[in-house]
Amino acid sequence: MTKPAYKRVLLKLSGEALMGDDAYGINRATIDAMVADVSEVAKLGVELAIVIGGGNIFRGVAPGAQGMDRATADYMGMLATVMNSLALADAMRQAGIVARVMSAISIEQVVEPYVRPKALQYLEEGKIVVFAAGTGNPFFTTDTAAALRGSEIGAQIVLKATKVDGVYSADPKLDPTATRYSTISFDEAISKRLQVMDATAFALCRDQKLPIKVFSIVKPGALKRVIMGEDEGTLVHV
Repeated sequence: MTKPAYKRVLLKLSGEALMGDDAYGINRATIDAMVADVSEVAKLGVELAIVIGGGNIFRGVAPGAQGMDRATADYMGMLATVMNSLALADAMRQAGIVARVMSAISIEQVVEPYVRPKALQYLEEGKIVVFAAGTGNPFFTTDTAAALRGSEIGAQIVLKATKVDGVYSADPKLDPTATRYSTISFDEAISKRLQVMDATAFALCRDQKLPIKVFSIVKPGALKRVIMGEDEGTLVHV
């Protein structure tokens, strides 16, 4: 069997991806399908860490947060990511995968705090690590948390799982002539104003020479194809 292209990866999942076709919350069939994809990758011996958003429950910049203090709203969003992380870890446990949730904010009765050496130990032991509560600071997105944690754990790549199968020259929903990039440089993505990640996360990945792969999490088998180095999604590189 061909070997995986990566040994250690950071997978960024949006909270919205957990909703499936629902308007809110966590869709059980969707989370089970994600866990099946993760299980396939884990069996290849890939060390996998996950950062998950909270947009399916609450996000600091959503209409529901209007009129709220931004820092307070962001902390609520962080707690939403903890809920998603617990749901994901529990679904993995039921599938026979050992996962550990580590939170950037201290809620030790619920999850253990993020400690870098411990996270590295878990990865080396073959456990999947789910990083919850973003960076632990308001005003930073979970994209930035993914770039930060990916850099901290020495990931070879950040995998940004979305509902779109890559980075396009224009919005494919609005422009039928939009084409998908197979690969694109950080500088080219900036000059063309392509929204790959938020600016802080994008700059951090570029500075750390940490490539980003944008792919569709709803496409069956896409995660495994990305891990195997196949032409799936868009690779953003230095």
